Amino acid sequence: MTYLEAINKVLRRLREDEVASPDTSAYSKLIGELVNDANRVVEDAWDWGELRGIRPLTLFATSSYGTISSLNENFKILGVYNPTDKSELKRGTEADYYNSIYLEDTQDGTPTNYIFKGYSDVNNTTAAFNFYPPTDATRTILFDIVDRSPELTIGSSDIRTSGLSVVQLAHAMAVEERGETGGTPAAQLYATARSTLSDAIAYDAARYPTETVWCSV
Repeated sequence: MTYLEAINKVLRRLREDEVASPDTSAYSKLIGELVNDANRVVEDAWDWGELRGIRPLTLFATSSYGTISSLNENFKILGVYNPTDKSELKRGTEADYYNSIYLEDTQDGTPTNYIFKGYSDVNNTTAAFNFYPPTDATRTILFDIVDRSPELTIGSSDIRTSGLSVVQLAHAMAVEERGETGGTPAAQLYATARSTLSDAIAYDAARYPTETVWCSV
C-alpha cells in the first residue's frame, strides 16, 4: 500500500473525495499527517520483518570508529557480526571503551565490543559507533538492524508494515479530530485498529518464534 492509497482509504471512510496527491488540499495534508502518525505507531509496535536488514560498516585498520548512513533515528540493533573472524560483537559500555583506549595498553586486534556514539550529522541519519579493541586490519562489520521509515511525503512511497492497521488508526484519529463519526464512535474505531494491529503483529511474530520466548537467566 502506498502513502497516497492510505490517504484515499481514510478519505473514503470519512465520506470525502479522493485526491490525486497528498498535498491536493489542506484536508488531504491533514490526513497525510495522521497517516504518518499512525505509521509511526504501527512501526514502533514491533520489530517487523519488513523493516529488518543487514547494514555493513567499514572499519579501517588501526581505527576504532565507523559510521552507518541513511538510518532513521528510531533504528534498533538486533545483532552485530564480524564475518571475517566468524564472531559476534557484544554491546559494550563507554567506561570499558575509555578504559581500553586510554588506560590499558590495548593492542590492535579483532574488535570484540561496540558502543553507539550518537549521530555524526545534524539530521540524525548517520549513526556513529566505536569499537574496541581497535582493529588491526580493515574489516567489514555487519549490523542486523530494524530501520523504521522516515516521514512519508511522496504519494508513491510504500507503507512497509500493516497497511490496514495504519489506515484504521489514521481513520480513528481523523474522526476524533473532526468530532463527528457518522455513527461510529472514535473509541470503537481505535479498538478495531488495535485488534487489527495485534493480529498483524501475531502473524509477523510467528516468523520469528524464538524472539517471543522468555527465558530465565
